[in-house]
Amino acid sequence: MESYKITGGTPLTGAITISGSKNAALALMAGALLIEGEVALHNTPQIEDVFTMIALLEGLGVQTSWRGSTLYLDTSTLRHAEPDPQLVNRMRASFYIFGPLLARLGYAKMPHPGGCQIGSRPVNFHINGLRALGATIHENGSHFYTAQTLGLTGARIYLDMPSAGATQQIMTAAVYASGLTIIENAAMEPEVVNLANFLNAAGARVEGAGTSTVYVHGPATLRRQVEFSVIPDRLEAGTFALAAAITRGEVTLEKVMPEHLHALLAKLREAGVQVQETEDSVRVRATDRPKPLDIRTMPYPGFPTDLQQPMCALLTLADGASKVLETIYENRTQHVPELQKMGADIVAEGRTILIRGVEKLKGARVRATDLRGGAALVVAALAAQGETTIEEIEHIDRGYELLEQKLQSLGAQIERVKPYALATPLIEEVQQTP
Repeated sequence: MESYKITGGTPLTGAITISGSKNAALALMAGALLIEGEVALHNTPQIEDVFTMIALLEGLGVQTSWRGSTLYLDTSTLRHAEPDPQLVNRMRASFYIFGPLLARLGYAKMPHPGGCQIGSRPVNFHINGLRALGATIHENGSHFYTAQTLGLTGARIYLDMPSAGATQQIMTAAVYASGLTIIENAAMEPEVVNLANFLNAAGARVEGAGTSTVYVHGPATLRRQVEFSVIPDRLEAGTFALAAAITRGEVTLEKVMPEHLHALLAKLREAGVQVQETEDSVRVRATDRPKPLDIRTMPYPGFPTDLQQPMCALLTLADGASKVLETIYENRTQHVPELQKMGADIVAEGRTILIRGVEKLKGARVRATDLRGGAALVVAALAAQGETTIEEIEHIDRGYELLEQKLQSLGAQIERVKPYALATPLIEEVQQTP
């Protein structure tokens, strides 16, 4: 497995362009299955999760190609609705294709999804929503969901929690449902809005995205050719903002949507970091140790759970004690023992993380246990004294495009290390005869 070798202590300076959103791209690729034709998705990040989704769609008969950062999907060749279980097991977002397959083909056989082990993420909200639309769904033990329908019908659906995945799942399936679908307590994430705008560009009628109530008027007759752009990745932008702050550097994040980052930027300002916003950029500058903070993760527009771990890295060097409460995922604390190896005074008590800031971190050999936990270790290593080796960076590759190249352009000392091939010489024993 590959690893990162990082020598910390260099302030990051300069400007970088933020890539397209991982979460938005995956939702759009799933939604593209509704369209019987060609979809062009501009600003698509070339990351492992996108490659996994491409393999998943190609296995269903979809033809794909790249032209620069534009991903082309020919969905007219969609042939069946039984995705490869091994591919589905790689990431949770693979489950997003269930509703579109069911809506378009009337049948789907969906394995349980995989992804980072950050806590319980049941798909019951997805299943209950599809059933409310009229789908007949059977579970085969813990392995497969099999669904079929003779036609979906609009319904009023209340989500027990504002799940972005469930909102997107129901929204896409409802495009082909007869009548009005109302999704209450819907997720308000920018990625949900991006998907709704994509569906509307394709000829659907989705209203209210970005609020707690989404209306989908169906059934829609969708266009056979759609061109659309993926929004900038607010989580990548947030990670680089935290990296700039922890190294006491000055970094400009270009091609971002600052309104998507307001919760993070507010906390950075509270910590004493200088933040300047324009229409499509954010400049982050830090000169001192950050002030301690209290953080509580919440669904959007609250503080994002996906930035909780990188924020913890920043707070390990704060001038005082901080408290972070993770309300979304109960196991999103696996970065804590890894940061301890680097000299951080940090402990997890259930979902609460207590941090007493230290004056310095030290390089160590650590392990990325999940995508954002790995990002937290990168952020910490950039400020640590000495050399840090981060193992199992395949988790990080799932969500960050050209991470080391972008950091190098800002002055970071980071390199990707490939495992050495161990050569075992063949020793032949020659048996002598008298």
